[in-house]
Amino acid sequence: MKGVILDADSLGDADLSPITSLLDHWAVYSDTSEMDIDKRVEAADVVLTNKINLSAKTINNAKNLSYISILATGTNNVDLIAARDKAIAVSNSQGYSTASVVQHTLSLILNLVTQMPRYLSDVKTGLWQRSNVFTRLDHPISELDGKVLGIIGYGELGSNVARIAEAFGMRVLIAKRDATVFDTSRYSFEDLLPQVDVLSLHCPLTDANEHMINQESLKLMKPTAFVINTARGKLVNSLDLISALEQGIIAGAGIDVLDSEPPQQDDVLTSAAARLDNLFVTPHNAWGARESRIRLIQQTRENILGHISGNMLRVVN
Repeated sequence: MKGVILDADSLGDADLSPITSLLDHWAVYSDTSEMDIDKRVEAADVVLTNKINLSAKTINNAKNLSYISILATGTNNVDLIAARDKAIAVSNSQGYSTASVVQHTLSLILNLVTQMPRYLSDVKTGLWQRSNVFTRLDHPISELDGKVLGIIGYGELGSNVARIAEAFGMRVLIAKRDATVFDTSRYSFEDLLPQVDVLSLHCPLTDANEHMINQESLKLMKPTAFVINTARGKLVNSLDLISALEQGIIAGAGIDVLDSEPPQQDDVLTSAAARLDNLFVTPHNAWGARESRIRLIQQTRENILGHISGNMLRVVN
């Protein structure tokens, strides 16, 4: 049985041997260009992909393919219907990065409310050393205790962010999944936004919520509020966010996901982050703690063993 890993570099320096010890032969590629996908998948029995697209054409052209395991939770890069029609099972990985993403989300929030990057810069540039008093308070610091966190997407990630935020003394408000459903414990999008000091996104991207954070929704928020996005880039209209930050409509934002990744050199958000002190952009690495990647590889190993034994795990099609 032959296996192929199409984009091993997406896992960093993680040890792949728990996976590559399973089959007779593995072809491990650091990355795969669009023109090479069909050729590399064509003779494989098992294909592992993180973000490389497996289209209906690729799946239909594969001669021996019997199993696909996605090295992530999201499944939008694999044509699940084409795989199902060819009786090819597709599995993903689930819950492996919860602790890492929650930690990163809170890190973005904490860096914004403490102005940590700006104060670190003040030390590096010698500003503190030239101070006439013992401290520097040039940039406004605020406490999370007593503040309101709004969460859109209250699944495993959102609920765990809420749990940690409550430990900081924050009050958590949860957005309704469907505004038409009567639920007094949750808030409509429009009712939620004016109340929150921090808005954190943890929902999947759909046609209905693309660019849900835009000029109109940002204007509903407090001028002291922060937006955090560790979910999907297209939930936020980048140009509208930048404009809101520049005009003081909101106080700041922490972004880990972009519309296109890796971004071009002239990407609007990364370019804006280079000049705006109230915009932090991290390179889609909220998920990437070493422990998370170890769990991801272990789940993938379990997925492949399940395929071999006929006891399928985490099947998404």
